[in-house]
Amino acid sequence: MIPGIDPHAVTPVPFLGGWTTGEASSAVHAPYDDALLGSVPALTAADVDAAATYAKEALHAHPLPQWKRAEILDRAAERLAAHREIFARCIALEAAKPITTARAEVDRAVSTFQFSAAVARTLTGETVPLEAASAGEGKLGFVLRVPVGVVGAIAPFNFPLNLVVHKVGPAIAAGCPVVVKPASQTPFSTILLARMLLEECGLPPGYLQVTTGGGSTVGNALVDNPDIALITFTGSPPVGWAIRSRAPHKRVGLELGNNAPVIIDADGDWQTAVAKIRLAGFAHAGQSCISTQRVFVHESLVHEVGAALSEAVATLVVGDPLNEATEVSSLISISERDRVKSWIDEAVADGASVACGGEIGDDGVLRPTVIVDARPDMNVCALEVFGPVVAVQGFSDFDEALRLANDTRYGLQAGVFTRDIDKALRAVRTLDFGGVTVNEVPTWRADQMPYGGLRDSGNTREGPAYSVREMTEERLIILNG
Repeated sequence: MIPGIDPHAVTPVPFLGGWTTGEASSAVHAPYDDALLGSVPALTAADVDAAATYAKEALHAHPLPQWKRAEILDRAAERLAAHREIFARCIALEAAKPITTARAEVDRAVSTFQFSAAVARTLTGETVPLEAASAGEGKLGFVLRVPVGVVGAIAPFNFPLNLVVHKVGPAIAAGCPVVVKPASQTPFSTILLARMLLEECGLPPGYLQVTTGGGSTVGNALVDNPDIALITFTGSPPVGWAIRSRAPHKRVGLELGNNAPVIIDADGDWQTAVAKIRLAGFAHAGQSCISTQRVFVHESLVHEVGAALSEAVATLVVGDPLNEATEVSSLISISERDRVKSWIDEAVADGASVACGGEIGDDGVLRPTVIVDARPDMNVCALEVFGPVVAVQGFSDFDEALRLANDTRYGLQAGVFTRDIDKALRAVRTLDFGGVTVNEVPTWRADQMPYGGLRDSGNTREGPAYSVREMTEERLIILNG
């Protein structure tokens, strides 16, 4: 049971300054054991339109000064830390994220609020040297950063707390009201967060509303509503780019998929790489946009690394997300589990081998899988698996490895292990990704860094300081002395 959530009732969501259970509802079940966690309102497009109108009115009637934004965000960090175990249990149950990993997500969300508070305090424009031209003599120019308007936030299931905070925190720092659509599989983290912000942190009504419901209703209504100035979306590339084309006159920030590569060169510290990939490829069952997926190993080491990685991955503890020892639990749904299993089977049929895992256990959980002798054209390499699968491929020279890593429709993060500084510099200049790590897995992320990708990985950078830029407008002020 999720603390504060009655599994036998519809959980209300903040809406129009109050709380609503809507006229219809949908049940939410735990991915691991299908236990009923509760029900949430199934809101409509008309509800979204009402929420957007209310949010726009709140922005104009009650604008938040910067000191107030910072105060709210500071309190949010403090209260979230105090409620750490409640939120961690919620994440573990609704997302099947192991409880120790769920606690780490709560800690990251606390940091995201803290960095958002820092941005709120330091948000500023710049002076413009108008007198640099004769026409500007006697004039003073400066730029203000003002809220862009109402933000529509569409969140994914895989980080149901921190990725919502990555949208809500910067929006508050920018002074923008937010209408949030949480993932249908994981709505309760967002609802508990909204309760905390509105009831314990002083966020005014109208600055955060939660619209639970399906993507074809609530999601499309957020995208289409003219009162929503900016859409921030994290999810799959097809849905993200469809949103972008559907809303040509809005700002649309997309954080999408990846098939994160890591290169282990002949001179690289492969033992450290293996130890890191053991978790980087399998934490939260590989359901992360930067989960290590493609492992390119120099041919002199490929068999040794494949064997060592398989041995390490075989030690992962699989099972109930509430068990303190569990490191990997179930995928978000049976249909996703079966899709990933079919990709593994396709790779084997096409000549690859399963060195570890590959089967579904008696508990219904797909075991962490290492595939060797993979090829770039296999689904487990060419596409984003979003499951507990790592594919090992060999290469003969470093330039070939860089080419193989770049041979992808995605471009979020990539990593390289080498002791050669020349190769490291060549890698960071050649790898065509939003982020490149050296002697670190591409799964590494700090919440204050500019996180985002290229091509089918998206078009924006997240991290409070960078998100706030998107969520504010620059307004030029000219004073004539």
